[in-house]
Amino acid sequence: MNKAFLNLTLIIPVLLTIACNSPYSPRPKGYFRIDFPEQVYRSFDSTGFPYSFEYPVYAQISRDSTLFDGNEDNPFWINVDFPRFNGRIYLSYKTIGGKSIYKIKTAAGYKDSLIDNTFDGLRDEAYKMTFKHSLKASGIVDSAFRTTNGIQGVYFNVEGNAATARQFFATDSTHHFLRGALYFDAAPNADSLSIVNDFLERDMRHMIQTLKWKR
Repeated sequence: MNKAFLNLTLIIPVLLTIACNSPYSPRPKGYFRIDFPEQVYRSFDSTGFPYSFEYPVYAQISRDSTLFDGNEDNPFWINVDFPRFNGRIYLSYKTIGGKSIYKIKTAAGYKDSLIDNTFDGLRDEAYKMTFKHSLKASGIVDSAFRTTNGIQGVYFNVEGNAATARQFFATDSTHHFLRGALYFDAAPNADSLSIVNDFLERDMRHMIQTLKWKR
């Protein structure tokens, strides 16, 4: 028998024994590296709008024309888009003491109904819209805030694989009520979106800190 072949037949069983007895270590899941831009801001201060704030230079302001259904507050609903991250902050504004159109379920189906905007009603609606994500969220943490501009409200951190991870509402409790919600055009995944959520959270908090009512 060839000596080299004999050595090989003796080595292979040893290697197989070692391999079978070695603990299996799964390779950790990896994600693409993201190069974040410098967080520099510019002002959103459009004529006629009841509010202003600062937003990132790498974001774009857009308006959803499908919302223009006659409600006087709807022209002040805008989106802060982040094309680089496929993200969007939806900003909806309502006047306390004004009226909003809601879909009301009746025996004949849904119909439009005008409902008075009270502070309590808008606040409760903001909580309801945030906590509807409870089925997918592993937890929801709310924290009250008050800015140096006198803006007060509540910030929501939605944990887990919910469709949105960051929401807030800001108000003066007498006239203005602004709600914001961050969404991504991607399947919700807390692990892969975590670093982007943290980055855009700083932008969202800067928007809140620089928010001002104009009338």
